Amino acid sequence: MTTYTSDLLRLLDTRGYIHQLTDAEGLDALAAKSVVPGYIGFDPTAPSLHVGSLVQIMMLRRMQQAGHKPIVLMGGGTGKIGDPSLRDEARSLMTVERIQENVASIKRVFERFLTFGDGPSDAVMVDNADWLDKLEYIPFLRDIGQHFSVNRMLSFDSVKLRLDREQSLSFLEFNYMILQAYDFLELSRRAECRLQMGGSDQWGNIVNGIELARRVDGTQVYGLTSPLITTADGGKMGKTAKGAVWLNADALAPYDYWQFWRNTQDADVGRFMRLFTDLPLDEIARLEKLEGAEINEAKKILAEAATALAHGAEAAAAAAQTARKTFEEGASDANLPTVSLGAEGLTIVQANTALGFAASNKETRRKLDEGAIRVNGEVVKDPHLALKPGDKVSFGAKKHGLIVA
Repeated sequence: MTTYTSDLLRLLDTRGYIHQLTDAEGLDALAAKSVVPGYIGFDPTAPSLHVGSLVQIMMLRRMQQAGHKPIVLMGGGTGKIGDPSLRDEARSLMTVERIQENVASIKRVFERFLTFGDGPSDAVMVDNADWLDKLEYIPFLRDIGQHFSVNRMLSFDSVKLRLDREQSLSFLEFNYMILQAYDFLELSRRAECRLQMGGSDQWGNIVNGIELARRVDGTQVYGLTSPLITTADGGKMGKTAKGAVWLNADALAPYDYWQFWRNTQDADVGRFMRLFTDLPLDEIARLEKLEGAEINEAKKILAEAATALAHGAEAAAAAAQTARKTFEEGASDANLPTVSLGAEGLTIVQANTALGFAASNKETRRKLDEGAIRVNGEVVKDPHLALKPGDKVSFGAKKHGLIVA
């Protein structure tokens, strides 16, 4: 492990956020002597961010904890194009109104993780539509476009992936990396931003911005990427049978968010605690050594700490209480996920699919045959069983839901 002199890089390093640095020595020296404004960009492709963005949100939080200034860049401008990085196909284009709605919805997440204000290390939120929407095409091509080599851009993984598979990459998407580089230049001018962070798939885009700032303004700026976060079995972080693990409470209930962390694989507990909670490192070192049934207590601590950050301590405590009643006391609780009977009623198959416990009716029928589905604690196998309000449906050992009118 590299020895750093600044609190910022020491914190990021010991917590496991550093994958690549453009100039570790230079950034370390700068962060040791002054407040460093640093940013991460988030394109508003949905009304909520999901757990896949949580590493980046936590990196901004770590910046603030180390006394530096986080800049949250909302991609109101770049969101009109869509980032092609490591994608097989183009994103669907969104209307301006939808982008604005998504930006407003996403903003609520950051207020849980960061302190916003006017102080030296207070976070600020900006929108790149403020400058990208005002660009004039010919001046932009002349002043900025001349600094980009198409040969080099074609070598970036985000572009090569699509070309190697002979999949279309539109001119619109090809411009994305130029606009992201321009964001860094603009933020270095507007906010004295000296650091851009992002996932490992953003390395090429970040390097572009660093070189553009040097060539156009002669400004020294830095880049840092985090590793790709996968689960111990190699799966993608944040993907479940129910879909994405959203950060907004109106997109995913705090109880379901708590359960996501509670279901962490044993081998991931310590790493996820370092990345996604503020638990002290010595406490994490103790907890990750637990084995057998004891590791489940560590998972509950992880779940409560992660849920408290995203939804508040009260919601985290309520989720933990619901889980305790459901799993340890066998009782129903109003905080469980629910599904409405509706006018036509629901069969046990329809209910499990609607709750998101199974990806399809076919999977539910298979689980019925295996005896893995219960209603009010009793194993059921009839796929046509009609449910009534107040029934508690259990899918396997860990998934429970309530039927409401």
